Amino acid sequence: MTALLLPLLFATLLWFTSTGLVLWLDRLPSTTWPVSIVAATVVSGFAMGAIIMTAPMVGDGAAYVAFASALVLWGWHEMSFLMGFVTGPNRAPCPPDARGWRRFRLAAGTLIHHEVAMFATVLVMAGATWGQPNQTATLTFLLLFVMRLSAKLNIFAGVPHLSLEMMPDRMRYMASYFRVAPASWFFVASLVAIAVVAAWLGNAALTAPSGLATGYALAFALVVLAFIEHGFLVVPWQDTSLFRWAMRNRHGAKLSAQQTTKHQQSTLAALDTVRQ
Repeated sequence: MTALLLPLLFATLLWFTSTGLVLWLDRLPSTTWPVSIVAATVVSGFAMGAIIMTAPMVGDGAAYVAFASALVLWGWHEMSFLMGFVTGPNRAPCPPDARGWRRFRLAAGTLIHHEVAMFATVLVMAGATWGQPNQTATLTFLLLFVMRLSAKLNIFAGVPHLSLEMMPDRMRYMASYFRVAPASWFFVASLVAIAVVAAWLGNAALTAPSGLATGYALAFALVVLAFIEHGFLVVPWQDTSLFRWAMRNRHGAKLSAQQTTKHQQSTLAALDTVRQ
């Protein structure tokens, strides 16, 4: 089990700091966003180079570099989404009478460009590392993509608790496509599938050779974090409490409790249009 502790700690700290950094940059004035996204694009280029460079390597260090580089690319996608550069053609709230396939089609239209961009990144990374022993970066990004897609589908289908504070004001129309409802069979199936993947990765980390084991251990840590994030969808305590230091408004001041409540109330009013 000690083989899993360091990767778990590394993955958790990197996930925490990178998520907080993206949220902090997103809370800066919109005039800073072009500079932020250009800088992130340059850094992502170096990260892609590091992924290609470490793909033939099987050492522990190569696995950590590949994992961190994949998170850099993931951070670029999150920034481009939260800043509104890459979202979808539909930027309108859900019509009150939208149900079934129409509601799904409209919801998909709010973020389809973001999803396609991430899937394209998976394909590029897979192609760049094809046949190489170090698949840590590709596996990391693929898991991030699948786990985030699972969370989005569950939020669309309906969950008891939603964390809305991370959503920028300009994108709160998306909340009208969410649903507050008891956890469904899909949520249970998602948790079981995530647990199975985590168990497989954990076993691979304990049985694979040293360098490869580190890559599997980092992937295992990521899936454990995804399991916990899914759990937040059904408990009243939200993970946004971990990112108060990064949750700043556009003038650089921390969101007050009163402001947070007002944001939640306004978004929950939109949610009422899709509750069933």
